[in-house]
Amino acid sequence: MVIRVLFLMALIAQSAAGQDPAALLRDRVVARIDAVPGATVGVVFREVGGGAAIFVNPDSVFHAASTMKVPVMIEYFRGVDARRIRRDQDLLLDTVFTSIVDGSPYALSASVDSDSTVFARVGQRVPLRWLVDRMIVRSSNLATNTLIALLDARKVDATAASLGTRSMKVLRGVEDGKAFQAGLNNQASPRDLATLLEAIEAGKAASRESCREMIGILASQEFNTEIPAGLPGGVRVAHKTGWITGVLHDAALVYPERRKPYVLVVMTKGIPDRAVARQLIADISRLVWEAIPAFPR
Repeated sequence: MVIRVLFLMALIAQSAAGQDPAALLRDRVVARIDAVPGATVGVVFREVGGGAAIFVNPDSVFHAASTMKVPVMIEYFRGVDARRIRRDQDLLLDTVFTSIVDGSPYALSASVDSDSTVFARVGQRVPLRWLVDRMIVRSSNLATNTLIALLDARKVDATAASLGTRSMKVLRGVEDGKAFQAGLNNQASPRDLATLLEAIEAGKAASRESCREMIGILASQEFNTEIPAGLPGGVRVAHKTGWITGVLHDAALVYPERRKPYVLVVMTKGIPDRAVARQLIADISRLVWEAIPAFPR
């Protein structure tokens, strides 16, 4: 705690002396990243609507992992807004999907999914809105693939591009082994994810009502060991994590009490130990939070 207070006091003093708080924060973030040998890390921090900001490798492209579920959620709500999807619509839940490589079938297994509650309803009719919730709050792959099969990955991809993403690709659902082997993977950059989150917060990703609903879903996520772990208790965070072997990301909207919200995206690869990557993301979140008072309002 003493170290954190001294760090904050130093930032404020240096800012008052005319030094750029963004440059100071960026230096500290880069130093923390450099402490993890072999890591490739991209960071975007900026206040929504302009203000405080730093960027570290913002356009580096990463395997998107489960962060691709954010544009899937957006496409669902756009469908509701356009009345292509009814709010009470449901469907029969199955575990079998088709590979984008050759149309061959593959099945998802509960043993590799983070949400067994969705598998418990296989063979039943389930509400699409419930699947959207499970896709985000527990990162259910079965819910994700079911929604992508209905919404169409090409439309999800086009929606993300229409909102300003530059390198994001949503090609397929999860666990398509043939596609993975062929290098056909979903991808994103920190700037892409920041762009989507800002569009949600600004009420531009869909209708304002739908955007408020999306923020509520993101704020209910149950995996909170990355960006939220670097924040004081009680701070509201609306975010989506993503991980596969050697890859860990978190993309968040953070809501300080006396400042406007900010977006923070940290994407990592090349860190074999997930605990190390998790701590890195939490520490970057903490550095950002503690530096914010030094920035002009």
